[in-house]
Amino acid sequence: MTETKLLIAGKRKTSIAKVRVVDGKGNIIYNKVPLGHLRFFHKLALFEPIRIYEKIIGKLPYDLTISIRGGGKESQIQAARLGVARALVAASKSAELREAYLKYDRHMLVADVRRKEQRKPGDSKARAKRQKSYR
Repeated sequence: MTETKLLIAGKRKTSIAKVRVVDGKGNIIYNKVPLGHLRFFHKLALFEPIRIYEKIIGKLPYDLTISIRGGGKESQIQAARLGVARALVAASKSAELREAYLKYDRHMLVADVRRKEQRKPGDSKARAKRQKSYR
């Protein structure tokens, strides 16, 4: 078995993606499933950092294994996308690739730290207040 080159994490809401990078032929495994078995838009989101990498540097010389825990399907994909982009920047050590990711979409390298606001006591939602009647 090949030796792990990097282990990088990406987070979105409560989803945590761990991306393991090893030398290989460009195979990508998402939660023990090949990337080809994912839904179309999920595949597109995960291929974005890889396509930019191939445009800037060339063919992907690594195998990526992505494991996800927590959250919903969409936040898991966004966490994986963040983790893949960070892992490719760390593996290649390319400032040009980093700039390309930041120019394309800042959320490829910088985590979105927004969380759901806490529900207040006595209210129905986080912001919506109970209506009061004067009559």
